[in-house]
Amino acid sequence: MNGSAYDSSTRLGLALAAALVSTVLCTPATAAAPEAAERGQGAVATLAAHGERACPVVYFDLGETLVHTAADGSTTYLPGAASYLRTLRERHVRVGLITNVPPSWGATDGERAARLRTEVDATWRGPAAFAWADFGDRIRTPRTEAERKPSPVLWQRAKGDSAGCRVVYQAETAQEVSVASSLGFLSYQVGLPYRPAFLPAGLIELLGRR
Repeated sequence: MNGSAYDSSTRLGLALAAALVSTVLCTPATAAAPEAAERGQGAVATLAAHGERACPVVYFDLGETLVHTAADGSTTYLPGAASYLRTLRERHVRVGLITNVPPSWGATDGERAARLRTEVDATWRGPAAFAWADFGDRIRTPRTEAERKPSPVLWQRAKGDSAGCRVVYQAETAQEVSVASSLGFLSYQVGLPYRPAFLPAGLIELLGRR
């Protein structure tokens, strides 16, 4: 790596770190609703017992953020997505999905998530299967057409289930990133040139130490 490239990389890292620190220090964590917080306390204790980080929780959009659907209908990971999810898994960071699917796919998030998995798996062409197990029950989908993104409802539901943890959202569209930010998420737009493909895992870990 030449000196110019090194300097650019260093400046980028410092800029990202400064942006994250600014967000952490200036954006107060919003307390979850009492019932959500009560549920969360038990969940946090369980996670701690298994060595998994309670906070933060990192949510993603799915299509064109983690996976790509080609012109022939086949679905694969986007470049870097599989290794990034693996890194978060190794660091015991919880992840979730906030994604639009037809409300008719089920009466609950669990039912709609199961149908989503069936649809994605049916067209999957990657060398390794999509890491559904990483997301657990943290897949938020619209119950009605009115709840579809960019409506704020799915982000509000995800945040309410976070037990007061800071929440991160990563997506490819500026509009979704903007809405999530307005609701208190630390948001990051993926896929932009001259920046990391995803929010660096080390910076996410800093959130968990506050």
